[in-house]
Amino acid sequence: MIDQLTVRDFRCFGGEQTARLAPLTLLVGENSTGKTSFLALVKALRTVAFWNQIPDFRAPPYDLGGFADVVHQPNGRTPRPATFEARFRLPANPPETQPTSFAATFGAMAATPVPIERRISDGEHAITVDQSDPPTASCTVTRAGTTLARLAAVVQLTETSRDLIPIERLALRATEDSAMPEAARAATELCRGFGWNSSPPSSPLGTFATAPVRSGPKRIYEPARPFRDPLGDFVPIYLAQLSRGDDNSRWLAVKARLEAFGKAAGLFDELSIRLFGRDEGDPFQLRVRKSAGRRKGAWRSVIDVGYGVSQVLPLIAELSYAEAPDLFLLQQPEVHLHPSAQAALGTLFCEAAQRRQLLVETHSDHLINRVRLDVRDGKSLKPDDVSLLYFERDGASVTIHSLSFDELGNVNGAPDSYGQFFMDETERSLRL
Repeated sequence: MIDQLTVRDFRCFGGEQTARLAPLTLLVGENSTGKTSFLALVKALRTVAFWNQIPDFRAPPYDLGGFADVVHQPNGRTPRPATFEARFRLPANPPETQPTSFAATFGAMAATPVPIERRISDGEHAITVDQSDPPTASCTVTRAGTTLARLAAVVQLTETSRDLIPIERLALRATEDSAMPEAARAATELCRGFGWNSSPPSSPLGTFATAPVRSGPKRIYEPARPFRDPLGDFVPIYLAQLSRGDDNSRWLAVKARLEAFGKAAGLFDELSIRLFGRDEGDPFQLRVRKSAGRRKGAWRSVIDVGYGVSQVLPLIAELSYAEAPDLFLLQQPEVHLHPSAQAALGTLFCEAAQRRQLLVETHSDHLINRVRLDVRDGKSLKPDDVSLLYFERDGASVTIHSLSFDELGNVNGAPDSYGQFFMDETERSLRL
């Protein structure tokens, strides 16, 4: 889990700013204040750190453009920075050890943002890979600022290449030829503390990022190979495959979780897959029904029950999978939902954050208030398990305020501008 992210000169974030992340992090603020850019940066940084790849800042569900669009653009005559930087911190594990951080500095290659320097550190030891002058990269292992080992390596970094030489591989090569055993120990322990025991990383972590508007419902679905996608097109196909599978317990478990949320949100009580044939290639229909007391309602296709069901179903299904990734980046999950269903999402996110990390960009006070109340009532998360990031426009830049909840569910540390719109509307309604 990432517990802190620092950004410098990226998009609308001028200078250097640090945000506190938690198992559940809510991103709030006006439109065009960098919330989506923040999510895109988290995804890109993990791509560099855990997959040793150059991130694609144009990949769905984010399209931030080229380097000139991604780097911060000050107003006036101030020149555009030549680089931007981001770093994240992993909490100490075990607690008595030092937390580990990963940082990447990005420069331009043929107008594309590429990492030109990568660095991991635990406060005492550090490994830095300088790749600012391809095709040569230098790897340096330091302790308290003193160089223990250094390696210059030839690398192949081109406009079309997406792979980067893993830090741990370069670090071990640098220390193998070193006369100082301390260098090898430092490099090994630092890589192990970051979750790297060999190359490639021993257990790459998954990220699921969703678009603010998911795919529309269909009356009849045609089976296809299910690839995860930001629009959720694959979700009905995946559910149909589960319902056809030999392990009926998996389908029943996912179905039960979907129906539990449907009931809590007032959207539907039951969900079923209607198969038009026995073969996997045969079409199918995704149906729901809502009952009134003991009277069972009629089964209806998802296309006939309103847009909200089809918009929220991919999110709920993703969170229900046993093999779900460890990080979710969600944009406006409340789209097309009634306030009661938005509030139910808040409870669902609190429950899901006990098993994985969620970063949720939202404009829903109903969702936020449900999280506050669940924290107050001690249902799922403690106050420290939730972070509220408030993005405030400040001239040509945006300031990130890391807010928190107390045990009563109150927001701590909010600036005067937080919630000002609602205060103004309340005063107007009271004719104050």
